[in-house]
Amino acid sequence: MSVRLSQSLRVKFLTTALAAVAFVLVYERVMQDSRTVRIETASETEAPSPGRAVRFQVTAYCKGEITAAGFRVRAGMAAADPKLLPMGSVIKIEGVPAPYEGIYTVLDTGPAVQGRILDIYMWSCFKALDFGRRRAAVTVLRLGWDPKDSVR
Repeated sequence: MSVRLSQSLRVKFLTTALAAVAFVLVYERVMQDSRTVRIETASETEAPSPGRAVRFQVTAYCKGEITAAGFRVRAGMAAADPKLLPMGSVIKIEGVPAPYEGIYTVLDTGPAVQGRILDIYMWSCFKALDFGRRRAAVTVLRLGWDPKDSVR
């Protein structure tokens, strides 16, 4: 069989095309599109479970120098209600403008951040004001600092 593959150009192209089609079919079947993920409907006070998308209100803040966890503020940090998302939680935010979608670490809290509200840090106060308040799908990748509470 290997001799025939190496000699015929037509057989090489056909084999490569079949392998590519099989790969695409398997990839489409296995990969989960975040736009089709069901968003969990849970109570405002119930902590979200890792791996499930949950609806949150997302706002932005720009003031402050040190977070509640003791870190200097920077992009990629978020403030959350510690009863829902304990300090050190890693989350993925989707459904906001593209520059702000992505992975955030909860390292701050705030008096106005109660229930299913997230406050993401932005360097520019103008951008934070323009961001406003938006609904977004939030997936918990890790709940708190414990690696055992991660999505596997």
